[in-house]
Amino acid sequence: MLTLIFQIIVSLALITVIILQAKGTGLGASFGGSSNYHTRRGIEKTLFTATIILALVFVVLAIVNAF
Repeated sequence: MLTLIFQIIVSLALITVIILQAKGTGLGASFGGSSNYHTRRGIEKTLFTATIILALVFVVLAIVNAF
């Protein structure tokens, strides 16, 4: 039961981080209109790393809840 609550909290945090990332991109960039390569810096890199970590935690919690 406790892992289910943690999974809900992690899923809400994951949704929030993904929405914050999406606000930085334009509509043209989502369809490949922008071909400029840039490196992630500052808060963009932090959000990217947080997204990966939260996704991994979510998957682990989902597997634990399945058993």
